[in-house]
Amino acid sequence: MLSSKASFEFKPLFEIILLNLRERNAANGGEELLRLRVYEKLQGLVHQGAVKRTVVGITKKYKGVPKRMVVLRTKMKALRAACEQRARAKATSRPN
Repeated sequence: MLSSKASFEFKPLFEIILLNLRERNAANGGEELLRLRVYEKLQGLVHQGAVKRTVVGITKKYKGVPKRMVVLRTKMKALRAACEQRARAKATSRPN
């Protein structure tokens, strides 16, 4: 969602994320806990410079920084691949 050119307030952004997670049956636990985790992840992305936060009055809007999002996406793919490789190596090294 943050890769698009649109800016989002947290509540609509969270609802889109929640719907996507429910479609994949990945929304486990309470909605409030999930909301907190999404907010923490969003703040982490803001801190890393991958998301820009704009504050006008009491309204906060979030928008992805395209170049930084590409870099993060590449790093995440590499981390996932390394994790999967370790898991496969661990599974094959176990005695049956």
